[in-house]
Amino acid sequence: MRERVQGGLGGEIFSDLASVEALWRAMEADPAVLATPYQRFDWVAAYARVEPQAALRIAVLRDSAGRPRVLIPLAVAREGGMQVARVIGAKHANYHMPLFASREAAAMRPEDLADQLRLLGCGAGIDVFALSHQPRFWDGAANPMSLRAEPAPSDAYGLILGPDPESTVKRVFSGDARKKLRSKEKKLVEAFGPVACRRATTPEEVERYLAAFFVQKASRFAAMGIANPYADAAMRDFLARGASVESGTPAIEVTALVATQTGRVFAVFAGAVDALRYSGMVTSFDADPVVSRSSPGDILLHHLIGDQTARGRRAFDLGVGEARYKANICDETIALGDVTIPVTLRGHLFALKAVCTARLKRRIKRDPRLMGLVMRLRRRGRAAAE
Repeated sequence: MRERVQGGLGGEIFSDLASVEALWRAMEADPAVLATPYQRFDWVAAYARVEPQAALRIAVLRDSAGRPRVLIPLAVAREGGMQVARVIGAKHANYHMPLFASREAAAMRPEDLADQLRLLGCGAGIDVFALSHQPRFWDGAANPMSLRAEPAPSDAYGLILGPDPESTVKRVFSGDARKKLRSKEKKLVEAFGPVACRRATTPEEVERYLAAFFVQKASRFAAMGIANPYADAAMRDFLARGASVESGTPAIEVTALVATQTGRVFAVFAGAVDALRYSGMVTSFDADPVVSRSSPGDILLHHLIGDQTARGRRAFDLGVGEARYKANICDETIALGDVTIPVTLRGHLFALKAVCTARLKRRIKRDPRLMGLVMRLRRRGRAAAE
């Protein structure tokens, strides 16, 4: 399907990955591309099976010369009697920005981008585009999708990596923090022997580190009395497929803090990656008191930042949401917005509700008293259910 609008943009929608794979990979391989790691073909292909109820749709916008300028991977599902299109990845993708062929492509008029999506939506039976987690800026360039976006309930947090590991680690971790981490790592070594930060580079390591992650998260969620999302086989398959090292650079890198003599895994960190950025997705640690008192997650993060710098990545982030460990090391706030583009009258009603919901969530998350009240009510609800 193809349409034309003012501004010279033409649009088409693909309904399967195979038909757009070559075009997609060519766009992301171009040094001029402006995109987050979550819109890499391999990341989306790994995630696509997680939501079987959603129809896959990939929107591609071209300029008047036929060159692809924008690509947006979408999952379209029925919600409240409406067909709602969301960027693939749901809450497991920290950023839902479109893939732009270049900074020039990202400099298009936001109105043209929205108008083209509405035209495509009409032809595809979509009532509304609900495009959350849109960065206001990415790598210094404005994201046209974020125009008039509603501020998201939470922002993301990251840091710019320096030219060498030592100076970067010293900038991120204070002298006192580094001293404490060395002391904690020493105690871990005294209890379990030498430890090392290991990135999974073989299928066996991927399987072993993810297996430890699943066990550690299951224990953590059980202690908190909440459902474990990683008990879902589709979620486990997504992480395994995304972290596969058999076809080149994986979409998800898995790193672990391990005992070198026994192979015991003390902590795990996994993040979406591209050539220049590491974006943290999930983390876990061994809850054994002998291990946890040494803060293995913090030790792993310390080594991970140095390793990512040494490997030439320029940016590192810990994703969406507030947390103590993020505040301690991050020096950049990545402002996010939620965008709704209604196509039909029903879509307009959805957009009004979405704006009200986003504002309420943001108010609660930014007010410690309200957030505390919500957490207490949740605990009471879980206790009553038991």
